Amino acid sequence: MHTIRDKNKLLARVRRIQGQTQALERQLSEEDDCVEILQQIAAIRGAINGLMGAVIESHLVDHVINEPDQANRDAELAPVLHVIKAYLK
Repeated sequence: MHTIRDKNKLLARVRRIQGQTQALERQLSEEDDCVEILQQIAAIRGAINGLMGAVIESHLVDHVINEPDQANRDAELAPVLHVIKAYLK
Protein backbone atom coordinates (compact mmCIF):
# COMPACT_ATOMS: atom_id res chain seq x y z
CA MET A 1 0.00 0.00 0.00
CA HIS A 2 1.32 3.42 -0.95
CA THR A 3 0.79 5.08 2.44
CA ILE A 4 2.86 2.37 4.08
CA ARG A 5 5.53 2.46 1.37
CA ASP A 6 5.72 6.28 1.55
CA LYS A 7 5.12 6.45 5.31
CA ASN A 8 8.38 8.18 6.23
CA LYS A 9 8.00 10.83 3.53
CA LEU A 10 4.38 11.48 4.45
CA LEU A 11 5.19 11.70 8.16
CA ALA A 12 8.01 14.15 7.40
CA ARG A 13 5.51 16.33 5.54
CA VAL A 14 3.07 16.17 8.44
CA ARG A 15 5.81 17.13 10.90
CA ARG A 16 6.75 20.12 8.74
CA ILE A 17 3.10 21.18 8.70
CA GLN A 18 2.97 20.82 12.50
CA GLY A 19 6.00 23.08 12.74
CA GLN A 20 4.36 25.62 10.47
CA THR A 21 1.15 25.64 12.51
CA GLN A 22 3.12 26.01 15.73
CA ALA A 23 4.94 28.97 14.18
CA LEU A 24 1.57 30.47 13.21
CA GLU A 25 0.32 30.04 16.76
CA ARG A 26 3.40 31.86 18.06
CA GLN A 27 2.93 34.63 15.51
CA LEU A 28 -0.67 35.12 16.60
CA SER A 29 0.22 34.99 20.30
CA GLU A 30 2.98 37.53 19.81
CA GLU A 31 0.71 39.71 17.66
CA ASP A 32 3.11 39.67 14.71
CA ASP A 33 2.59 41.67 11.57
CA CYS A 34 -0.53 40.70 9.58
CA VAL A 35 1.44 40.19 6.37
CA GLU A 36 3.77 37.69 8.07
CA ILE A 37 0.77 35.85 9.48
CA LEU A 38 -0.87 35.74 6.05
CA GLN A 39 2.35 34.42 4.54
CA GLN A 40 2.49 31.66 7.15
CA ILE A 41 -1.13 30.71 6.48
CA ALA A 42 -0.38 30.57 2.74
CA ALA A 43 2.64 28.36 3.43
CA ILE A 44 0.53 26.00 5.54
CA ARG A 45 -2.13 25.84 2.86
CA GLY A 46 0.51 25.05 0.25
CA ALA A 47 1.96 22.31 2.45
CA ILE A 48 -1.47 20.75 3.02
CA ASN A 49 -2.20 20.92 -0.72
CA GLY A 50 1.13 19.24 -1.43
CA LEU A 51 0.40 16.47 1.07
CA MET A 52 -3.08 15.92 -0.36
CA GLY A 53 -1.68 15.85 -3.89
CA ALA A 54 0.99 13.30 -2.99
CA VAL A 55 -1.50 10.94 -1.33
CA ILE A 56 -4.03 11.29 -4.15
CA GLU A 57 -1.38 10.67 -6.80
CA SER A 58 -0.08 7.57 -5.03
CA HIS A 59 -3.59 6.25 -4.53
CA LEU A 60 -4.53 6.75 -8.15
CA VAL A 61 -1.36 5.08 -9.41
CA ASP A 62 -1.56 2.12 -7.02
CA HIS A 63 -5.29 1.54 -6.92
CA VAL A 64 -6.59 2.84 -10.24
CA ILE A 65 -3.93 2.95 -12.95
CA ASN A 66 -2.10 -0.23 -11.90
CA GLU A 67 -5.30 -2.12 -10.98
CA PRO A 68 -5.84 -4.84 -13.58
CA ASP A 69 -9.53 -5.40 -12.76
CA GLN A 70 -11.81 -2.69 -14.18
CA ALA A 71 -14.45 -3.26 -11.49
CA ASN A 72 -11.88 -2.71 -8.72
CA ARG A 73 -10.60 0.35 -10.58
CA ASP A 74 -14.06 1.89 -10.61
CA ALA A 75 -14.62 0.97 -6.96
CA GLU A 76 -11.34 2.63 -5.93
CA LEU A 77 -11.91 5.75 -8.00
CA ALA A 78 -15.36 6.70 -6.67
CA PRO A 79 -14.35 7.37 -3.03
CA VAL A 80 -11.30 9.35 -4.12
CA LEU A 81 -13.41 11.55 -6.37
CA HIS A 82 -15.77 12.13 -3.45
CA VAL A 83 -12.88 13.20 -1.20
CA ILE A 84 -11.44 15.48 -3.90
CA LYS A 85 -14.81 17.18 -4.39
CA ALA A 86 -15.17 17.70 -0.63
CA TYR A 87 -11.61 19.04 -0.41
CA LEU A 88 -12.20 21.54 -3.20
CA LYS A 89 -15.33 23.05 -1.61
